[in-house]
Amino acid sequence: MEDFCVGAVQMVSGDSVGENLSRAGPLVDEAAERGTDLVLLPENFAHFSGRGSYAAAEPVVADGGASPKDHPIQHALQSWSKELGVWVAAGAVPLLDRPDGTSVEGRRHRSACLLYDDRGSLRARYDKMHLFDVEVEDAARSYRESASIEPGDASCVAATPWAELGLSICFDLRFPELYRQLSTAGAEVLLVPSAFTYTTGRAHWMTLLRARAIENGCFVIAANQGGQHTPKRRTWGHSAVIDPWGEVLAEAGEGEAVITATLEAEKLAKVRRSMPVLSMRRL
Repeated sequence: MEDFCVGAVQMVSGDSVGENLSRAGPLVDEAAERGTDLVLLPENFAHFSGRGSYAAAEPVVADGGASPKDHPIQHALQSWSKELGVWVAAGAVPLLDRPDGTSVEGRRHRSACLLYDDRGSLRARYDKMHLFDVEVEDAARSYRESASIEPGDASCVAATPWAELGLSICFDLRFPELYRQLSTAGAEVLLVPSAFTYTTGRAHWMTLLRARAIENGCFVIAANQGGQHTPKRRTWGHSAVIDPWGEVLAEAGEGEAVITATLEAEKLAKVRRSMPVLSMRRL
């Protein structure tokens, strides 16, 4: 690993792709102006709706060629990364195709974290494995992501010029076995684009983020949605960057925000030398 600067963008997205992209662009630009090498956007940054994101789902364009009309989300991501010269990781983008090129059946889609390099090329894709099918004591009461999303079936560690990234999305955060698999496969930084509800976020968000960092000896970058989206949907916010010792390097509140932090390679090495949990496992 080498030292590098990261940014996490926090949004309060709605159901208009055009409006969301118009809001996201200046936030990504702000992160780039602060000297970030990698910018993380939250889950559902381009489309957030209680009715699901099937209507906004796009066919996959692997490398360039995304059109503003047919692939507005992927086009924006390619343009931002290329024009600003930064790597961009996009929290949950709704896609009509599986990684093998086959189409998702029925009126469902894949929810994917896409990683673009500073030339606008797609370098990695991770499809959300754990879907949010739960009962929550809030205004929405019940969430059933599996009704509109097909789960992924493979983890993903992606190489960058600075570090190995372990990709994940939101509800994955509650499944430590995924992150242990990522760290065992070489991940040094864990990405957690999210749309944690206000209720679950207030109770568990920071506890889970710090636990994933500490138990795996990894940096964690978490970009969350953070505000009132509809009368029944409110998210927690508090996007954060956390070091391998569990210390919070940067944290947002609610509402739109950009946070940045420098990830220091020596910090990672020091923690892994003094607390070598990955090599001490017995199970």
